[in-house]
Amino acid sequence: MGYHLEGRLLEVCNCNVLCPCWIGEDPDNGTCDTIVCWRVDKGTVDGVDVSGLTVAAVAHVPGNILQGNWTAAIFVDDNASKAQEDALLKVYTGAAGGPVADLAKLIGTVVSVERAPIRFDVQGGHGTLQIGSDYYAELEPYVSASGAKTTLTDTVFSTVPGAPVFVGKAPVYRAKNPALGIDLNLKNHNALQSTFVFDA
Repeated sequence: MGYHLEGRLLEVCNCNVLCPCWIGEDPDNGTCDTIVCWRVDKGTVDGVDVSGLTVAAVAHVPGNILQGNWTAAIFVDDNASKAQEDALLKVYTGAAGGPVADLAKLIGTVVSVERAPIRFDVQGGHGTLQIGSDYYAELEPYVSASGAKTTLTDTVFSTVPGAPVFVGKAPVYRAKNPALGIDLNLKNHNALQSTFVFDA
């Protein structure tokens, strides 16, 4: 039956502003430690309604993002039922194919799959993301002289294929995952926001 997902993205990483990964360049620090979070505002997977749920990947990218071999921890909204969790994991592990599978294939190793409370809030381009007690980020958009949000389009890499992204920064970005070698407490590094529509 496939899937149809509509929602919002928040992404933060330890690259400076703007993250070079999106244009295919090497990350600022040689490696990239990131949180990518997709909030499904409306969607179904094989007939299972997954509206209102969130999936996140905390990942260590060992070099150029297009080379893959990411190591990742996957988090599923703890409000999800077992059927909803299975449906979301089918999409975000790439098993369901489609545009999300192209992204999932960049992950070489999954160190854990966990349920967690995920707080995802975006108001007027400003956002807050919290996963359990170990991951927290605040996001602010950059704006043009006229006040419009600065966007990035037609990039070689995207976590929301086909959609423009709002360029921003994270006033706060904290993440701790020993299995991934991540222990960060940063200010004013890269952040991105977007919307997505995924069909397969």
